[in-house]
Amino acid sequence: MIMGLAEEPISRANSKPVAMEGSSPFSGSRKEESSLSIIIVGASGDLASQKIFPALFALFYEDCLPENATGFGYARSKMTDEELRNMISQTLTCRIDKRENCGDKMDEFLKRCFYHFGEYNSEEHFAQLDCKLKEKEGGRSSFRLFYLSIPPNIFVDVVRCASTSASSKNGWTRVIVEKPFGRDSESSRELTRCLMQYLAADQIFRYILLGFFLVKVLRSMRLLQLEDVMVGQYKGHSKGGRTYPGYTDDPSVPNDSLTPTIAAASLFIDNARCDGVPFLMRAGKALHTKRLLVLRVQPDEAIYLKINNKVPGLGMRLDRSDLNLLYKARSDQSRYPKEIPDAYERLLLDAIEGERRLFIRSDELDAAWSLFTPLLKELEEKKIAPELYPYGSRGPVGVHYLAAKHNVRWGDLSGEDS
Repeated sequence: MIMGLAEEPISRANSKPVAMEGSSPFSGSRKEESSLSIIIVGASGDLASQKIFPALFALFYEDCLPENATGFGYARSKMTDEELRNMISQTLTCRIDKRENCGDKMDEFLKRCFYHFGEYNSEEHFAQLDCKLKEKEGGRSSFRLFYLSIPPNIFVDVVRCASTSASSKNGWTRVIVEKPFGRDSESSRELTRCLMQYLAADQIFRYILLGFFLVKVLRSMRLLQLEDVMVGQYKGHSKGGRTYPGYTDDPSVPNDSLTPTIAAASLFIDNARCDGVPFLMRAGKALHTKRLLVLRVQPDEAIYLKINNKVPGLGMRLDRSDLNLLYKARSDQSRYPKEIPDAYERLLLDAIEGERRLFIRSDELDAAWSLFTPLLKELEEKKIAPELYPYGSRGPVGVHYLAAKHNVRWGDLSGEDS
């Protein structure tokens, strides 16, 4: 989660507030004196072009960005400002119900986008970026948001260079880091420790897509045991004259890979209310049908609820009924927006405004990793082979046995036929 604001340099010792939370430097009489620079590190990648820049444009179109806002791409690929603009212009769109002056808005947004070539571990290159940022900031109070759209193994190099060479001298500097944040408890803690050499805790925005953990709940959960978990991997097969590939048929995957493509687990919460109640979870790829989510966040946002109700009459026959909320249906009735903002729009806007709720704190992250790390290590050390299942099937038999241990079927839980 986001906590407060910080001033240069980006160091724990010198981090101090420059504005009270909720007091925006981009509103009222201060907006003309302030500038916002959003630096996308890894700008030549798919995430930047497909998600981050389109999200920035959507915020710009809705007038959610400050008046003096600019976007900078930074990457190792050699590219000009115009080449960056041509690349991202292919992915910019206006919402269905908001297309007034769309072309003019796109042109205006693209004029605010710039590019700087540089190595991720070069303080000299980040110092050159700093000069470009200052030129666009025009002597105003500068607020800088770095978005690390790069692999985790170079997070620390980038943060080190940004802290020494490209942090704001008269405003806050913040950094958004993408998932994955470590691969287990130890690597997550080590990454946090390294970042904290250059950043205060309130400057690190860890983004777990639509994720939000509660420490109290996580610490109440019983550690996962191997007997409460089942993993599988899909294999190739032929059906109806069509051949479906297996996971290891992918040229980039080793033939002896033990990577699971489906996992099921029964989890327990050790408190009085939930004592002895199993929480069954299942997620996988290449299954016979897409899973029905009770809360479908994206795409086609909806809330599905199925209940077993008694059929009216003297008998005791039960029937299954749907209590569904489909946002798309509501938007057709003009009660909801025709398009729901992308998750990255909310992420960027919250980071700019200092909103904390959608970002994960280090203690939340540590609690989440602590729950799964022992199991992950056991699977790796014992080289547990995932149970194979055909592509497009209902998954391995073991997944259904896991549910049967608790006298339920997956269909009972989701409404699908098992």
